[in-house]
Amino acid sequence: MSEDKNQIGIELPEDVAEGTYANLAVISHSHAEFIVDFIRLVPNVPKAKVKSRIILTPQHAKRLMKALVDNINKFEQQHGTIKDNEPPNIPPMNFTPNAQA
Repeated sequence: MSEDKNQIGIELPEDVAEGTYANLAVISHSHAEFIVDFIRLVPNVPKAKVKSRIILTPQHAKRLMKALVDNINKFEQQHGTIKDNEPPNIPPMNFTPNAQA
């Protein structure tokens, strides 16, 4: 049995498979990377936490954008246009990461 050298095995651990809900993404970038912070805003709670941070190269960020556009188009062909309501009224954020190097 020969293995396809271009095939990648992907493992999805159970705790990751459950997913994490986020209803806001904050995106920043430098010359070398894009940082996407996924945040969960809860009504009447003045502080929101970053639930996940993904760091991408510019090339991978562009591939992600193209994949999202492709998937949104496929979704809308199947289920109809996604209504893009006006953005929610999000208060100004005081983003202060607690990470230390």
